[in-house]
Amino acid sequence: MGAGHSHGTSNPVQGSASNRYTTRLAVVIALGLVTFVAQVTVGFSTSSLALLSDSAHVFTDVFGVTMALLAILIARHATRGGSRSFGMYRAEVFAALFNAILLFAVAGWVLYEAFGRLSDPPEVPGLPVALVALVGLAMNVISMLLLREGAKESLNVRGAYLEVMADMLGSLGVLASGLITLIFGWRYADPAIGVAIGLFVLPRAYHLGRQALRILFQHAPAELDLAQLEQALRDLDGVRQVHDLHVWTLTPGMEVATVHLVTGPGTDPDAVLRTAQHLLTETYHLDHATLQIEAEEDTEHCRDRTW
Repeated sequence: MGAGHSHGTSNPVQGSASNRYTTRLAVVIALGLVTFVAQVTVGFSTSSLALLSDSAHVFTDVFGVTMALLAILIARHATRGGSRSFGMYRAEVFAALFNAILLFAVAGWVLYEAFGRLSDPPEVPGLPVALVALVGLAMNVISMLLLREGAKESLNVRGAYLEVMADMLGSLGVLASGLITLIFGWRYADPAIGVAIGLFVLPRAYHLGRQALRILFQHAPAELDLAQLEQALRDLDGVRQVHDLHVWTLTPGMEVATVHLVTGPGTDPDAVLRTAQHLLTETYHLDHATLQIEAEEDTEHCRDRTW
């Protein structure tokens, strides 16, 4: 019987894709706070319900991005040891799930407020609302450009990116309602745009939450065909059986795999191990895989396993 363990040479603390974007997240938080202060100040001075409502949305976004950044810092500095055999990388996934819940709550609140205004739309001062919305829009565009690349690599950064995207839509909505009110005096612009924003955010919040739950439930990565992987291992020279195959995601960018390979008589277990490791690493990009090589007569202890 033999066992093998293969992994890349990267530092485990830097293995998470989110680690490269902490500075950008901090800048996004600062830009969001500037927008929040501007909206609250002008909103109270002009009694603009539209600006005060959007400032609550901005505050939620800033809070969500802050949670994302804190989760990355916790995962980075909480080293493995003792009972934390995998460190604290899952903190990022919990933050992403929390962000999804926040997005659901904000979208629901926006829809509730928008439908409430349809029956009695408030007077919205057009010019100051439009000017502050332009400031917020500029901050959002900068933030999205900072996070766009990271959103492709990290679920946690993607959650922050969606927060900023939702806030940008809010800024566009406030800008549009301010301009329409200023030019045409149509008070229904604000609630109508609010409904559109809420409907846009809801499916994206669902997608983010679904991805986070897949990781927390330790499902195989969505892009991986587990049956195909098992067949590819079974097709290797010398392999008779494949069992106890498990692949899961610790945090985006860090996939883990374990598998038992049963070999036939006269097979060189070291050769099978090297071939299987190469397959997992080069074809399936599973750099952190633990493999156990077993002879057919040594598999009794595995047959009673039900998971």
